[in-house]
Parts: sequence; structure tokens; C-alpha cells
Amino acid sequence: MTTNFLNTITTQTWANGRHMVRCVKVIQETWDVRTFCFMAEQPVLFFFKPGQFVTLELEIDGEPVMRSYTISSSPSVPYSFSITVKRMPGGKVSNWLHDNLKQGDELAVHGPVGNFNCMDYPAEKVLMLSGGVGITPLMSMARWYFDTNAAVDIEFIHSARSPKDIIFHRELEHIFSRIPEFKLHIICERSDELGESWFGFRGYLNQKMMELIAPDYLEREIFCCGPTPYMNAIKNLLKATGFDMSRYHEESFGATPIDIKEEVLELAEQAEQEAEDVNVADMVQVEFTASGKSVRIMPTETVHAAAAKLGLHIPKACGMGICGTCRVALTSGEVEMEHNGGITDEDVADGYILSCCSRPKGNVVVEY
Repeated sequence: MTTNFLNTITTQTWANGRHMVRCVKVIQETWDVRTFCFMAEQPVLFFFKPGQFVTLELEIDGEPVMRSYTISSSPSVPYSFSITVKRMPGGKVSNWLHDNLKQGDELAVHGPVGNFNCMDYPAEKVLMLSGGVGITPLMSMARWYFDTNAAVDIEFIHSARSPKDIIFHRELEHIFSRIPEFKLHIICERSDELGESWFGFRGYLNQKMMELIAPDYLEREIFCCGPTPYMNAIKNLLKATGFDMSRYHEESFGATPIDIKEEVLELAEQAEQEAEDVNVADMVQVEFTASGKSVRIMPTETVHAAAAKLGLHIPKACGMGICGTCRVALTSGEVEMEHNGGITDEDVADGYILSCCSRPKGNVVVEY
């Protein structure tokens, strides 16, 4: 007689959409950077592609706010995920998170989404370039490669303002001390104000430094993330040296463009003006079944704009088809959707669209 000592565990798998999570840990990474770790109340396997991001749904000063952050943890630790946030001077969301989000708090997240990830671009030789808090998606990738014993040759170059600003410093040194094929290089712009010495690379990453650190960089798949000036400088450097830019990948997404209430008022005023100027025959109808409302708009307008004219607030973070927050189900009709990776092919096949970048081709019906 055999006895089965294993109990069946029923676990859900994370999928793109809205999920409630609980903050289970807050880690002070540097003097102005914190990592927030999240789990679901019931066991959920938080699988995502290293490099992807989520959008937080928050309420700050009584107003709804959406903001996207890269996942810094690895899917190899599947029952939780983390984001790492730098406190930005004047940053409404980053300061609120640092000052208010604590262990035990619950919030809603949307995602995961994003084309910037290492799974979709496999390579034997990789160059990771990060500046400041842009290290977060690359840390997720490095952790994934390390935990899965990937046969990948990695050169990781991180740029920081000073030694005290190096995020994940100890963990990076641990990872790269154990695998010869993983090589870490840190560049500090300057020493600390308190006089802490820095004996590594100084200044800013340039062509000569790149050739010294990774002489075979032209042969590598490159993943880059950092402030816009940093990424522009990297792209200019690579183009000037003849790098195949089809092998260059960068993370880029924006914050909420304008306040929701201001947007509704602005779109309402536009609608009044357009009603006087356009030919009614050119307009298409957008119907929202859950609310029982409909509106006629020009084919050049988006489904999200149609909802706003009716006072329906479809959540939105980036406004560019990147974050996936504004996903809704299209139950009838066709749209032209120009997204930037915020929706999967599977979701499109199931009838979902991103309202912020979908323009009706005729009358459409949306489930919202």
C-alpha cells in the first residue's frame, strides 16, 4: 500500500488585470530609495517577464492617482513581487509612498505589462546599462539569470551619483562574486559629500570607458534604463560606433499626463466646439454597456476620450498604450489600436483593447 503525503495546493497565476495586494515589507535600500514588497492575501504565483512593470492605483489627498513602476524582484521568487522607488524632489507619488505606505497596507495594482524584458530577447552575451534608479528592471533580470543558472555572459555597468547612491550594492557584489561569467562595473560621478573615497570608475560612461570595460560590446544584446539624458547619451554613443540598434532595448514609460477631472472638463469643452464644426455623418457611436451610456465621436478620437465625455473614468496611467491600465473589453465593432506593448496578443485575441490608443473604425460597443 502506498500513501500520498503530498497535499494538493490550489494557486492562482497572476495575469494582466487589476489585483489587490498587501505590502508585506519595506526595505531602505539607500538614503532616498526604498523597496516595497507585496503579496496577495490568497497564494498567487506572481509570474512576469524580468523587466516588466506594474501600475499602482492610489488615492492621494482624496484624488485618484495612477503611477507605473518597474518590478525589481525576480519571477524566480514567485509568491511576491517588489518595486523600488526613489524619493524625487517634488514627486507627488514617490514622496507619498515613502511617507505613507507601510507594512500591512493594501492597494490595487494593474499589470504586469511591458515589452522591455530579457525573455523576449534571449542572447548568450548581454550588456546591461543602468543609471540611478533605472537599475530596477536590470536588477530583476540579473536576479533571474542568477537564480536560474542561466548560461549567459553578462557585463553589468551601473552609473550612480556617489557611493551612497549605489542601489543594491551588496547584493550585486554577492551575485557577481559567485559566477565568473557575470561581471559588475560601477561608475560614480563623484565621491560622497562626507568624503567617502571611491576607487572605481569616476565620471560619466563614455566610449573609451565602454571599450575598456566591455571591449566586445558591439557583439552583445544591450538592455538600458535610466534618466532620459542618460539613455540619449548611450544611444548616441552606440550609433556613433556602428552598433546594431535592433539589439538595443530600453525601458520608457510616462506618468499620468493630466489630472482626471481636468481632462474630463477639457474634453467636454472640446466636444461642444466639435459639435459645431464637424459633419455628423462622419461621427461614430461608442456604447458602454455596463453604464448604459453612449456618445458619438470623430473617428480620430479614442475610446478613452469617448468615456471621458460621458463622465466615465477608465483608469489610465501612461496615455501611450504602454502601461495597460486602461484595458477594456470590446464586445462589438472594430478599432485601430496603436499600442506600445501594454497589451498581450492573448488579450487582443480575447477581445480586449487599450482605450487610450484605440480609435473606432465604426460603431463600437465596449464593456464598461
